[in-house]
Formats: sequence, structure tokens, C-alpha cells
Amino acid sequence: MITRLSYEIMGFAIEVHKELGPGLLESIYEKCLIFELNKNGFNVVNQLSIPIKYKEIELDSNFRLDLLVNDLIIVEIKSVVQLLPIHQAQLLTYMKLLKKPQGLLLNFNSTNLSKESVPLINEYFNEYNLKQNN
Repeated sequence: MITRLSYEIMGFAIEVHKELGPGLLESIYEKCLIFELNKNGFNVVNQLSIPIKYKEIELDSNFRLDLLVNDLIIVEIKSVVQLLPIHQAQLLTYMKLLKKPQGLLLNFNSTNLSKESVPLINEYFNEYNLKQNN
């Protein structure tokens, strides 16, 4: 289920990229991708604030993820010359703090969105799959 969801999100991202092309601001791609996902029945939360839970307190982190799709996949949108390791670290941090199994790092400032995108999974991915199979 989660792999299919990721594939579908990527398909809509490619559609947005084909329509708009590279070189625009991240916020434009975000709005258009939200439109496509909502139009096709996906539940999308955008610019979600991510708290840090430490022991018995919750700290404000000022972290905001771009998109959370169907409460499973975090989508981080970039429009940069090149994806850097810090971008992957950012997405992995969001995934861990929210305990989400998969993330998609999309760089819309490219000629080929598929080649400039990075799917990421973490320890919650296997846990999710085990729950789905039981």
C-alpha cells in the first residue's frame, strides 16, 4: 500500500513538473501538487509544524514539513541546483520525529524530476508493513 501511494504521489509530481517546468519557487510546486493530490482523493496536510518530544516536555522546533500525504508519506519539495545531504537529513529528521515510514525528496529545479528525487524509508517502514500483513 505505501509503495503504491509513493508511486502515485510521484506520478502527480511529474505531472506538475511537466506542466510548469523547472525554475519556479518551491511554494508554487507545493500548491500545484496539493491541488493534484486533493483532486484525486488524497488527504494532504501542508506546512505542518513538527514538535520535538523530549522526556516529559514538548519543545517547539520551528520545523515545518511541506506535505504529509494520507498520514503516511512526508513530501519535501525543493527547487535547488542540486540536492545536498542536508536535504536528506532534513527529511529523515521529520520522518523520525513524526514516526512516518516513508519520505519523498523532490527537486523540481531539474530537467528530469524522477532522476532528481530521492525516496527514503526508515525503521517505521518495516513496522508498517508488518502491521499491514497481519
